[in-house]
Amino acid sequence: MPVNILMPALSPTMEKGNLAKWLKKEGDKVKAGDVIAEIETDKATMEVEAVDEGTLGKIVVAAGTADVPVNEVIAVLLEEGEDKSAIGDVKAPPKVTAQPAAKPEEKPAPKPAPAAQQPAPAATPAPRPAAAAPEGGKGPGGVFASPLARRLARQNGIDLSRIQGSGPHGRIIARDVEGAPKGAAAARAPSAPGAAPSQGFVLPGAMPDDKIKALFEDGSYDFIPHDSMRRTIATRLTAARIQIPQFYVTMDCEIDELLKAREEINASAPKGTDGKARYKLSVNDFVIKAFALALIKIPAANVTWLESGMIRHKHADIGVAVALDGGLITPIVRHAEEKTLGVISNEMRDLGLRARNRKLKPTEYEGGSSAVSNLGMYGVKNFTAIINPPHSTILAVGAGEQRVVVKNGKPAVATIMSATLSCDHRSIDGALGAELLRAFKEYVEKPLSLLA
Repeated sequence: MPVNILMPALSPTMEKGNLAKWLKKEGDKVKAGDVIAEIETDKATMEVEAVDEGTLGKIVVAAGTADVPVNEVIAVLLEEGEDKSAIGDVKAPPKVTAQPAAKPEEKPAPKPAPAAQQPAPAATPAPRPAAAAPEGGKGPGGVFASPLARRLARQNGIDLSRIQGSGPHGRIIARDVEGAPKGAAAARAPSAPGAAPSQGFVLPGAMPDDKIKALFEDGSYDFIPHDSMRRTIATRLTAARIQIPQFYVTMDCEIDELLKAREEINASAPKGTDGKARYKLSVNDFVIKAFALALIKIPAANVTWLESGMIRHKHADIGVAVALDGGLITPIVRHAEEKTLGVISNEMRDLGLRARNRKLKPTEYEGGSSAVSNLGMYGVKNFTAIINPPHSTILAVGAGEQRVVVKNGKPAVATIMSATLSCDHRSIDGALGAELLRAFKEYVEKPLSLLA
């Protein structure tokens, strides 16, 4: 019988995606493992592989369609010997609510009748935080499951949202579906008719968009619709501010020795066959390594808060904020405490380049044990950063600048870098946060300890 191809959940927190391109057309033969489409999420563009063999009988969602919900039918695959007449037995999605993504240079069309433009107010219930996936790896509005698990669940009428996953990161796999309790077959509550996917975390009492627009003179501004990345950033960080009780500790680090070591290491870096240095260290590379070692030295601070307990990480997986057009992303340096500065430098160069080209895989930017945000290159002296769940800390680093300090009772000039640690007070108390930042300061001010 025909097989429905669904919009995949490419990460545990994915709710919807843009169907950027079809790489197969109707009538094409498809083998398991063939790349059939490209999906754009808020962070990256990823390829979708077929999990069955057959013929692409019908494309339900056209290329260029934005905000396609996870688990929506996007195409139908015919098995061997079947023709298009068999597709009539397959239920098409009741409604494809997504519209083609607006081009940045286009101005929005005149506002149509309210009923045609947006769902009724009842379709937007009380705000729900989307910053952290619940236990079991389920993202809000989607379920993190393997393609085979989805197929088995569909064939047996099982609701995946009622199953606890046992795969990596809580992913639901085939054995979870096969061993599902009888209650898992209950149907999921239907969505309100015409309801649109959540557009972000909306605070109670917030002024509606049309009233805000009315405050400004017509023609005095350009309206730029939010893309999926901007909405996701707004949702996650608003929820983080509301849900996580954060406090901050700041220390000044003297980095003259670090700058001297950096200059000497770069000058003596080995050359490749092309005559270019195999690496070129930045101050941020030292910061990443120092913070990773500090987290290993203070293991009680290398944690993730769960309602049922805390995860204490055995390694320091450091997310590093990378600025993109219209947003940011935090690719992760895994096991940073074990890597040399040269390896960290080259890895960050590669991750940063692919991040800007939206080519990162979810495994390269999801998870991690903490993060670093460095605005020193913009001349920022100090700032506080918002914790990005599931982390319990984030380190905000400012610019190194020459300041007058007191040494041996006399004024002297030193290069000082301010670092501010944001901490989740549920998992890290003030003294523990200070201990972690002090360990970081010690490593930064003794750069030879980072060369191992």
